Amino acid sequence: MLASSDILKADILIVDDQEANVSLLEEMLRGAGYLSIASTRDPREVCELYRQHRYSLILLDLLMPGLDGFEVMEGLKAIETQGYLPVLVQTAQPEHKVRALKAGAKDFVSKPFDLVEVLLRVHNLLEVRLLLAAVKVLNSLLPICSYCRRIRDGKDYWQSVEDYVSQHTDSKFSHGICPDCFGKQVRPESEEFLVGLASAQSS
Repeated sequence: MLASSDILKADILIVDDQEANVSLLEEMLRGAGYLSIASTRDPREVCELYRQHRYSLILLDLLMPGLDGFEVMEGLKAIETQGYLPVLVQTAQPEHKVRALKAGAKDFVSKPFDLVEVLLRVHNLLEVRLLLAAVKVLNSLLPICSYCRRIRDGKDYWQSVEDYVSQHTDSKFSHGICPDCFGKQVRPESEEFLVGLASAQSS
């Protein structure tokens, strides 16, 4: 589970050609406790800024001169090879909302801005983004033995995956016999079945 402090420390980029909109969004976010906020009024800078900083969230205006938000998202897709664009679009045009979602945006906020809506949508998207990042790191770093399915911890001790996850996350485990094991792997009359059933009922 993510702590509120983790979400508030996430890197956010505001992209809007109107200075008043940038100032308003910055004020909203800073007032809510967000600590790492950057901004640009030039949509042509967004892709390079994202390459350098890999923001957890981009608040992107759709209608900007020179390069609109849809073109910016196309550029971001070429950089974000994992396929997840951390983009929350801003629009005053209802017909642009569905188009933006189809283009890869994860959500939208309507103009004129509503403080409660902006903060809720920002929080929700950041929570999802940071959880996905945590899962990716966990998946890429777990050294699991292909034979015994145990995992090596930081001190080179081997332990069960369940023990490791319990120690490093807030995950809880429930125990029972799945239908596949019940029907295919274990015969009801066997000693193995009786031991497994007793263990499951006592967990």
